[in-house]
Amino acid sequence: TAMEATAAFLIPIIAEAGQLRGVRQGSQLSTTVPLKNRSEVHGYHAGQLRGAPVLQASRVVRRREFDCTVQMVGTSPMDFMENLKKQLGGAPQTNGSQAAPASVVAVASENKLIDTFNKAVMNTYIRYPLVIVRGEGCKLWDDKGKEYLDFVAGIATCSLGHAHPELTAAVAKQMATVNHVSNLYYIPVQAELASFIINHSIADRVFFCNSGAEANEGAIKLARKYAHTKLNISNPVIITAHASFHGRTLATITATGQPKYQKDFEPLMPGFRYVEYNNVEDLEKVVAEVNKDGPCLAGIMMEALQGEGGVRPGEKAFFKKARELCDATGALLIFDEVQVGVGRTGTLWGYENVGVEPDVFTTAKGLGGGVPIGMMACKERCDVLTPGTHASTFGGNPLACAAAMCVLTAIERDNILANVAARGEQLRAGLGKLIQKYPAILKEVRGWGLINGLELAANCGVQSGDVVGKASELGLLLVPAGPTVVRFVPPLIVTAADVDKALAIVDAALASFPTK
Repeated sequence: TAMEATAAFLIPIIAEAGQLRGVRQGSQLSTTVPLKNRSEVHGYHAGQLRGAPVLQASRVVRRREFDCTVQMVGTSPMDFMENLKKQLGGAPQTNGSQAAPASVVAVASENKLIDTFNKAVMNTYIRYPLVIVRGEGCKLWDDKGKEYLDFVAGIATCSLGHAHPELTAAVAKQMATVNHVSNLYYIPVQAELASFIINHSIADRVFFCNSGAEANEGAIKLARKYAHTKLNISNPVIITAHASFHGRTLATITATGQPKYQKDFEPLMPGFRYVEYNNVEDLEKVVAEVNKDGPCLAGIMMEALQGEGGVRPGEKAFFKKARELCDATGALLIFDEVQVGVGRTGTLWGYENVGVEPDVFTTAKGLGGGVPIGMMACKERCDVLTPGTHASTFGGNPLACAAAMCVLTAIERDNILANVAARGEQLRAGLGKLIQKYPAILKEVRGWGLINGLELAANCGVQSGDVVGKASELGLLLVPAGPTVVRFVPPLIVTAADVDKALAIVDAALASFPTK
């Protein structure tokens, strides 16, 4: 198969490239060589056909379907080619099935990339010391060839997993056709994507952008403009929830009801109030306060399930009341589905789980399967944005829309929502058994579909980061949702065997912690 191509395949590639223009002995440059067939280039790593290959002083640093990049370090191209021929015993073999000769060995990583990264990139993330170089399906490999089962999916983003052949082909085809023009012109695939969303949701109009924060910014602007132009409100207020998360821009961190994200960014945007999530009485109280001296409520903006806030599903009674209050006041009910939209919960949209329809909803993460795209959708009655009032240079470009169409088409055609529901039930049942096994460490599991949180017991001496770190050592990638919740958000194509393996690793990780 393509995945079994051997290091010997590098020889005709290098020969085809001639002297690899611009590459000299001791240099650290790269070149891209077109391939004449669909074989992927893989090298030997520690005698195995896996991971990102390291071949003496040369290594493949990027693999694509039709090209690869070979980086030469400390040797000339022809010297490397002759040396590799000798090590492989003469003529190149392209069937890719033989074992690696002992003389082809892995070169240990010194984490130079991490050093370079930390010197050049702003320190806005607490990163795990992993250098991920390759993915396929629900698996990832690091630069040492270690395999991981990925239950992070780029934080609920890689809906179809990694290196999905249809998504790869769709993006490649669009890139070879036209990847970006401008919203000054009509873009066919943008119209196709918007029509799909309208036909599969409550929306009548769609605005495309590049991220969840932008989508939520658009919703906030729409709500304010609606309040000014339709409700005659001069000082509009939007109600959000404590422990929510709506983005990192100035408006969306203000909408985010978590002071830790707002610290040192004052003065914050005016026009936001907060309520306790799922608390009907608190919501009624704050709406009354906002409108005490006259109508001021522009919208109620809520996540159907709080993700960063600890994987807390919305309750139907709370959202029913939110809908009633918006209907009574004329305000807009806005759903932030950046993390839960596009099938993550087992339904296409998160609002389907709480029994009400929003006026506006947003999504981003899973829509492009890893290609950046965001979306705000609304009903026709609140479609108040006009030319000049809102825009995005990259939003809805052909490349991103082609990716999103591929993702949505696959979800519908392959009945992926049924898999999400089944695998979610399997995961929650398995985590429930672990709660019984480790009652001193674990408290509860909650979630919908394939967004689930495992909450740790109070005063157990273990934090979510500890569990995530230990699971990573054992080959499973997870992500915290606060200090006491471990989040499980695998690709939507995850299999029953993958879930069983993940549960076994979590079991082993928990067993490593002493109990009080």
